Amino acid sequence: MKMGKSIKLKEIVSYLDELLKLDEFSSDCSNNGLQFEGKSTISKIAFAVDGSAESFRKAAEAGADLLFVHHGISWGNGFKRIVGLDAERITLLAQNALSLYAAHLPLDAHAGIGHNARLAAMAELRYTAPFGEYHGKKIGVRGELPEALSVEKLAKKIDLLLPSSGKILFFGDPERKVSRVGIISGGGAYMEAFTEMRELGLECLITGEMTHEAVSFAREANAAVIRLGHYRSETPGVLAVMSDVKRYFDVDVEFLDLPTSF
Repeated sequence: MKMGKSIKLKEIVSYLDELLKLDEFSSDCSNNGLQFEGKSTISKIAFAVDGSAESFRKAAEAGADLLFVHHGISWGNGFKRIVGLDAERITLLAQNALSLYAAHLPLDAHAGIGHNARLAAMAELRYTAPFGEYHGKKIGVRGELPEALSVEKLAKKIDLLLPSSGKILFFGDPERKVSRVGIISGGGAYMEAFTEMRELGLECLITGEMTHEAVSFAREANAAVIRLGHYRSETPGVLAVMSDVKRYFDVDVEFLDLPTSF
């Protein structure tokens, strides 16, 4: 079996920083980019949605030297004291000399390989445009279906293209036919998104999860909602980055599918 190349960590980090345009997301609560530095030479990269003790162990078992995640472990002004679960996680990284790279909002918003762009492609949306302002950036995508579909049929279309499995939930009538759709992965069901949907005449929101207060916003915007599950809605961008990195660097890669059921 042909093995991939070995490359320098700083080379991969520089490439990802530029690819994901990290400098445009200074307001993100995630400290995007390299969050833990392990080996300086990388022979294999693992990819996962979440940075956790489980993903760190699985990456080490797979022989990875670098783990790329959407949800990292360094947020805001965290790590004033490295104790408890934080200490256990960092110990796992250090023991295995495993580097950790995280991209949060940059991976939601990317116009080509972001979660929302890939979900829009799965839904076959046309006339796409940025949508869903969050922390001063449009992180989602909106567009039109080639033909009106019931909410349930649209959900099934995407479900078939997502990894792992999960129960898709609906707000509103699953048989309602829609054509104008907005997409914000993860916790995208927030008030400003529904306000924007009403202003734009969008009929359906595809997102990861719904909170209690979001139900009223959806009703007031007369919006149907497809809830894919937070985890599943944020796999597409991770997979797209993996494909891009594999193509560019010819390095060994592996996706760690570790669903949370949420």
